[in-house]
Amino acid sequence: MAGKSASRTQIRRVDATGAVVQEDEVATEEPLEIRLTFGPPEARVTRSVSVTMRTPGADRELATGFLFGEGILTSPTELDVPTERARSSAPSNVVTLTLRSDSDVDLARLDRNFYMSSSCGVCGKSSLAALSMARETFLDAHHPVVRAETIHALPAALRAAQSVFASTGGLHAAGLFDADGTLLDIREDVGRHNAVDKVVGAQFLAGRLPLRDHILLVSGRASFELVQKTLMAGIPVFAAVGAPSSLAVDVARAYGLTLAGFVRDARFNVYSGEQRVVVAQQGETQHAPETEHEAGPAAAAHAARP
Repeated sequence: MAGKSASRTQIRRVDATGAVVQEDEVATEEPLEIRLTFGPPEARVTRSVSVTMRTPGADRELATGFLFGEGILTSPTELDVPTERARSSAPSNVVTLTLRSDSDVDLARLDRNFYMSSSCGVCGKSSLAALSMARETFLDAHHPVVRAETIHALPAALRAAQSVFASTGGLHAAGLFDADGTLLDIREDVGRHNAVDKVVGAQFLAGRLPLRDHILLVSGRASFELVQKTLMAGIPVFAAVGAPSSLAVDVARAYGLTLAGFVRDARFNVYSGEQRVVVAQQGETQHAPETEHEAGPAAAAHAARP
């Protein structure tokens, strides 16, 4: 049975004065099977598409965001919502999305079934070719314009809205902001990719995609898959509290996405799409290259390099 987003457990807390037995909260991690029902009325088929380890909550949004990101769903009008609502006997760790009988399904994409862990949403995919963008993405190269101070303020706004993280310290978050830094939606999960799927899925179901005037912030690092999901949703600015991977930078540059990393401690690096970021103080100072390994996390978050 699916549980709550946090679970209580007994621990032994140890510090310099000794040890004490007490209760603590940990983030819940449970499997979710995503199924898809499709086909003509006389030959309906239900297929298992994926299993992901996630934090319970917003499961339909997670499944919808995942299938949209994979290019299987293209519009919320493809979903047979009344049939979905009528499903009340399905196991709580299973979510089934039902397509209308006149909706087409790309079986080649559907056949790429794979297991996703909470830490790596691309585990099991056999090649980078299978990870290519599922549909063409177009971003306005100069829109929106985002002030540097707006990006600086994003992590604090995200953290203030992380209700489950406050009690467990064990969840990632994805926050959707407008160009002025107003938080519009936030989702938490043990998996970074799941949190993003929940945000994108909610916006997809509301018919708001593409999100051309928005910023997406994630609480961890920026991986290739998160950049891909951001592009699929039409979001032009992607920011991460942690570091980006080399492939994330390559894809962001190829598609004109603004990618900011190490957004913390009143600093951030811009790896791609710097034309959308306005810095109040003109002029830049060059620093000798430093890495997190060589100089520690604070040094790795130095100002953007040209």
